[in-house]
Amino acid sequence: MPAPPSTAARGISSLSGPRRPRRGARVALAVALAAAQLAAVPLHAQTLTPARPLPGLGDGAEMSTGTERELGDRIARELYRDPDFVDDPVLADYVQGIWQPLLAAARQRGELTPELDERFAWVLLIGRDRSINAFALPGGYLGVNTGLIAIVGSRDELASVLAHELTHVTQRHISRMLTQQSRQMPLMLAAMLLGGLAMSKSGRSGGDLGSAMMVGGQAMAMQKQLDFSRDMEREADRIGFGVMSQAGFAPQGAAVMFEKLQYASRLNDNGSYPYLRSHPLTSERITEMQARVQFREGAPPPTVALTPEHAMIAARARVLGRPGVDLLRQWVQAAQGSTAPASAATAGTLYAGAMAAKELRDLAAARSLAQKLRTQVGTAGEPARLARLLAAEIEMGAGNAPAAVALLDVRAKTRGEMLMAGQAALLTRTHAAEAAPVLRDWVATHPRDATVWRLLGGLYDVEGDTLRAIRAEAESQVAQLDYVAARDRFRAAQDYVRETTAKGGRIDHIEASIVDVRAREIERLAREQMEEKPM
Repeated sequence: MPAPPSTAARGISSLSGPRRPRRGARVALAVALAAAQLAAVPLHAQTLTPARPLPGLGDGAEMSTGTERELGDRIARELYRDPDFVDDPVLADYVQGIWQPLLAAARQRGELTPELDERFAWVLLIGRDRSINAFALPGGYLGVNTGLIAIVGSRDELASVLAHELTHVTQRHISRMLTQQSRQMPLMLAAMLLGGLAMSKSGRSGGDLGSAMMVGGQAMAMQKQLDFSRDMEREADRIGFGVMSQAGFAPQGAAVMFEKLQYASRLNDNGSYPYLRSHPLTSERITEMQARVQFREGAPPPTVALTPEHAMIAARARVLGRPGVDLLRQWVQAAQGSTAPASAATAGTLYAGAMAAKELRDLAAARSLAQKLRTQVGTAGEPARLARLLAAEIEMGAGNAPAAVALLDVRAKTRGEMLMAGQAALLTRTHAAEAAPVLRDWVATHPRDATVWRLLGGLYDVEGDTLRAIRAEAESQVAQLDYVAARDRFRAAQDYVRETTAKGGRIDHIEASIVDVRAREIERLAREQMEEKPM
């Protein structure tokens, strides 16, 4: 699959071998000896401490699950702070509808063990980025860009990508890669040490020999690392294919997705020789995946039909990717000039045009195209629901919150509609009492949903329930792993309780007790977070 935006984010290839020394022989020799002394401590002695228990049997990794989760939490905390992190209600619902069946299938197949299921986060993050990319992070975090959602032609294609990245996590590839690198360290250190000794000899030939030994040792270690990475990609292809098939997705989606990566992104086939690539050749992986599909009994040809639902979701991802004013205008014009009969592609065109018009603040065009879309898709099924949510979104953008409320179900079961109904209620300031209990029930079973916590805090504030509003703000910070900010909000809640009690005001003592307990828990986490060294 495409490589992540940075090697640090993926955590697989960020620990490359030491670079060729550019100083004198004495400096090179001193560095090599110092590194050799550090490497003399066995890897087990470095990792198997009381805080880092033994790894699970047979997982091939020496980094503990707890350590990997800590690393993932730190990376995820930075991603939550990124302005391009997107928690779009509609996109998130669609992606979760694919992600959850994949998790269930991985559990059924035994790829996702009970230990990993409990210890890892299993959180999927969406990034506002037009690049065609998805990536795995340590500790059960996965990322997918809007650019990828925008170009896939079906749920099955997106499922193939997510299953591949899920496999990177369930097979502990990040931890295994770090372990492999640590095992190669003695080889590189030995090359540096011998090279430093050779460079210390007098004469030009000794210096050339030392440089050659250093470079040769590093090249050998790098080649072993590339081989290891290619094997991991093949393993992710193979196991991911099985996971997506068992989850009920069409296996043809995997073959189609590889072809799109070859022609659209060109991220893997960049002209490098096969033995210098960390990923197998895309053409090689396409051939293998097509073979897997063809050998399945009664397998249809490797094509997947476009549905109206997916066409609308892909259109939404394109607009959310902030393509620029010129493209937004082109999409509006294409939708307004469309005379094509009703089809999945037409639904996508109209959806993109209506949403683009909303972004351009052309509300008349947005309403007209949204109505045209609703007429085409009818009143039943998921496409009709998506068209209705878009119409409500346009009304909220126009400042007509009552019209949006009329289009939404405040007690909706889906997270996306529940969020939009809560936002409309917050704007009207008249339906908060109806929306707040629904959101409260949601966070009771999804305590890491920062967006819902934040919206719930706003609704409590409208109702005049200040204590619950402050606590909801604190919980939203906890959900995004910012324990220092959460501690400050819990302290503010405690201050509010003391001040209100001193003035003879009424306080919900049960809620105040919950705040005290949570404040103590978060105080410890905040101290640990403040003591962390920079990544």
